[in-house]
Amino acid sequence: MRSLSEQLQQMRSQTELCLYSGERQVEVWAGVMAMANLPLPPGSKYHHINAETLVIENSAGANRKETLASMQRLSTALNILEKYGCNLTNPNRPKYWRTVKHNNPVFRATVDAIQGGRGVLSLYGYSLQEPDGLSFPENILTPDVGRVAAVTLEVMSLRMEIEMIIKEAHPHPEFYERIIPTLRHKDVGLNTDVVGPQFTAHSSSGHSKSLGFPSKHHSTRGPSHSGADKGHKSMQPKHPENCSICGIFRISVHCVTCLQGLCSECDKLYHSGAERAGHQRTKVTATLPPGAKTRKHRRVRHSIWTLLLTETPLFPLVCSSSSWKCVTCSRTNSSQDVLCEACESPRRGLSDRAEEKPPASITEWQCKSCTVVNSASSVLCEVCERPRLATRPPVTLSHPPITPPRPPAPVLGMPGDPDSQWVCQFCTYLNYSPATVCEMCDLPRPEPPPLNRRPPSPVRRVPALPVKSKDPSPESQESVRQRLLKEEGLKLIQLIRDGEKKGISPEEVYTSLSVSQDPQPWRWMKSDLPRILAQIQNLVCTASLQSDFSRSSADTNKDRSSEKGIQISKSEAKQAWLTAGGDVQRAATQALRDRQKKVEELSSLGFSDLAQVQEVLTQSGGQLRGALALLQRSILEPFHERIWSDEPEPAVDVHHPDKDRICRRLLAVYDLPSWGRCELALSLLLEDSAPYALEDVVQAVRESHDREFIKRVLAKECPICLSVFPHSKMQSLTSCQCSVCCGCFQQHFTIAVRDKHIRDMVCPVCWEPDINDPEHLNSYFSTLDIQLRECLEPEVYELFHKKLTEQALIKDPKFLWCCHCSYGFIYDGDQLKVTCFQCRNSFCAQCKKPWESQHTGLTCEQFQTWKRENDPEYQKQGLAGYLRDNGITCPNCRFQYALSKGGCMHFCCSQCRYQFCSGCNNPFHTTCAVDECSVSGLHAHHPRDCLFYLRDWEPSRLQALLQNNKVAFNTEAPPGTQTGQCGVLEQKDEGGQQSDSACGTQTQPGHAGLCEKHYREYLVSLINSSSLDPAPLYNSTELLLACRRYKVDEGRRDGEDNLSYYTRLLQKLMDEVPLGDKVPRKKA
Repeated sequence: MRSLSEQLQQMRSQTELCLYSGERQVEVWAGVMAMANLPLPPGSKYHHINAETLVIENSAGANRKETLASMQRLSTALNILEKYGCNLTNPNRPKYWRTVKHNNPVFRATVDAIQGGRGVLSLYGYSLQEPDGLSFPENILTPDVGRVAAVTLEVMSLRMEIEMIIKEAHPHPEFYERIIPTLRHKDVGLNTDVVGPQFTAHSSSGHSKSLGFPSKHHSTRGPSHSGADKGHKSMQPKHPENCSICGIFRISVHCVTCLQGLCSECDKLYHSGAERAGHQRTKVTATLPPGAKTRKHRRVRHSIWTLLLTETPLFPLVCSSSSWKCVTCSRTNSSQDVLCEACESPRRGLSDRAEEKPPASITEWQCKSCTVVNSASSVLCEVCERPRLATRPPVTLSHPPITPPRPPAPVLGMPGDPDSQWVCQFCTYLNYSPATVCEMCDLPRPEPPPLNRRPPSPVRRVPALPVKSKDPSPESQESVRQRLLKEEGLKLIQLIRDGEKKGISPEEVYTSLSVSQDPQPWRWMKSDLPRILAQIQNLVCTASLQSDFSRSSADTNKDRSSEKGIQISKSEAKQAWLTAGGDVQRAATQALRDRQKKVEELSSLGFSDLAQVQEVLTQSGGQLRGALALLQRSILEPFHERIWSDEPEPAVDVHHPDKDRICRRLLAVYDLPSWGRCELALSLLLEDSAPYALEDVVQAVRESHDREFIKRVLAKECPICLSVFPHSKMQSLTSCQCSVCCGCFQQHFTIAVRDKHIRDMVCPVCWEPDINDPEHLNSYFSTLDIQLRECLEPEVYELFHKKLTEQALIKDPKFLWCCHCSYGFIYDGDQLKVTCFQCRNSFCAQCKKPWESQHTGLTCEQFQTWKRENDPEYQKQGLAGYLRDNGITCPNCRFQYALSKGGCMHFCCSQCRYQFCSGCNNPFHTTCAVDECSVSGLHAHHPRDCLFYLRDWEPSRLQALLQNNKVAFNTEAPPGTQTGQCGVLEQKDEGGQQSDSACGTQTQPGHAGLCEKHYREYLVSLINSSSLDPAPLYNSTELLLACRRYKVDEGRRDGEDNLSYYTRLLQKLMDEVPLGDKVPRKKA
């Protein structure tokens, strides 16, 4: 069989799971009941809360009655703590579950009124102390539900045990009698739930004497434990054949599993749980005592038994411990019988001589709002300051009221049905039906109680013993006193409300009313209060002079002619008058004491001149904060003058002898991160070989603490002017790692903006970045714009923006360049004839040639054909005019140049500074975008039909390519063409200046009146216009070289001859490498 500790652990685990999983309350209370009934001491049963200390500290009392009253307060506090725990374990926690406020009246009257209440809240998780209460720490987002459930379960179990001790229904009270000795002395008439074999007898005076219990007894649970006092037992012994739980009814079932005998009702309730449903139980046949009649066993409910015992004023007291006599039929019954065997009347007391004690006078009253108990002389509640209303005077009844007893939280006879209990909406106290008002705050139940559908009890109710009527005169006097108190309280509340409307505080109203007895105290305050305050001021001044005179009486030479005494303000006098309750003498003493405290507080802050302190307190009207501001004003005056002065801040003198002062100045003015950085900056400034500026050193020290690194940062050499500057005064571009001084940077970009093109605005050291790359162009100029905005003059920066705007407009497809004046603009029209806005001359929008009247109605090709056939000037120019018309067009800005392409293929546009090949229009750049390119420096990648490669071919070879493809070409000059010298215009570099002039080279026969260079250009233009591939004319060397240039696999197959190899290689080159996509292909 499992031990009690194992049973406790199993019950604890199952009940905790039921508690925070939201299962039915009946199962939770059944588990709590089982834990409370386990025969274990509190120190072994409770692991989280210190139950023994909690009970000992909160069970003060000289006798059993006082002890039970204190334990009742502990039970109420545990009930509130139980509510806090259940709120935390509930998935739908309240909105303000994180805090517990101290100003809550229910909390102050219950949890805060016992010892250890806040310790239980700390176990829940309320461990952070706030000014107005307890709360969870900020890092705790949700409570530890498992731990809270374990603590809450122990709180519920301890509360149930205390309730059972108060009702004397605890199965093992000896554990608590051992730690609370006053529980051992049981008074007569208090035990209404347990029937013992020994009773007490009445004396003639009406008082009962306690009879001694036998020192030993037998029980189904074994011998009971004795307390410290050997003369008394810890509890009344139970009958050996009575139930081991209730101790009242005969045993009907014996449980083999839990080793206890139970009556039928207790067995039904105790074994209703799922964990105890499988216990093995054996029915027990009751053995009747000799001489007793055999009758059928009747089941009597525990609630009826409790009702009968409650209605009986005193427990039956008989002289014999073995039998009792029925008061109805005079039959003698066994002491174990509850009902008479003949008439079935309940067991009643025999004494009618017991007289009720007169009701005690009311010495305290309970507030209806916050449930705090106040003294009888109080009109307002000490906590919520509400008036004493609806407090009923004590009433002496001829018959005691029949009130159904409140059963303990679900125990035997109260299975824990949720319909039999309800929670007060104000104080959250758990009440039980059929009560209609809360037992804690006396507020009514929000909804009507459920109807009691139980059948009426078959037991007849015995009328209560008659009680002699008392003289109602004390009662009427108390009623009059209560009525007068109520009227006075209402009057005071009305006066307070009227005073608040007039701007008068409740304290002033109450004090004025006490002093003047005027029904309208504000009138007295307006007429007489100023005089009283002036009197208090005079008394304070006189008392201070007398005090100063007594202290300085020994010093006869001291001049006291200037002494004026302490002058307090009216606000100080009024505050002292309110504190003293209207007594003028006490108010003067209090005002003098308050002023002395203020003087001492200001003196503790370093203001030792007491006369000055008194003066500023008088000037500030007694306000401590205002006096402190006046005292500090003279101290802060030099600082205020310095910060509001127009004079510049004095420079830091690094050669000052006090080095700590310099470091403090650096730390305060320049916001250095540490004292060590200040010392480092000072040591760098004091070096003779490196004259650094203070601001530069401070900025470098703020960024790093490495001395050598800082010295390198402070000594940067400009590559242009070769001067040394700190890093903070150097400028660098984002496209490179070069750094130049601010002066050189500004001068370079000022000249570039004024005199050069926008594409010349690159690094003056490495000439990066490559402007031809359009991807880097936009990001580069956007960053450069931010840098130039700070260093350039406003007019220079405006010119830079203008050029930058023109550079962006060039990319617009509708942008046109005037062929007469090189002015650019955007043209939205659809006509070929365009008029320049600058020079007012016209040109063709498509071919960019000067506009002629013959162009009207003709396309550009038709006009070019007509011009060759009918224009004598054009015919006179011959092929030179053809090359001029098919000159160079910038692929970036589409600006046209009437120049030849021969000679150097690298061309730089004068409009946009774009560098490209005049034969194929591919860009020249230094940073190549082609993979696996090994060429460094300025270069371009040309296709195989570019003039860059075909200009090295002989004219006869070029003519053969044209003849093979049946393309006509000229060999003789047209009639009327000038011969002798080549007249093709080309760009020449003369003395560093680029100029356009005629070629002037001697012409050759068969070259159509052109020099050999320009004749080759003419033939290549025909090849490009017809999109002819020069690869079929390659020899083996040229073919292999072209395959290597364009990354074509030139591997030879096994057994392949030369003819097949070169034929396959040529076809592969033509298939994989297309002709140039940017090559000009204008028709002749």
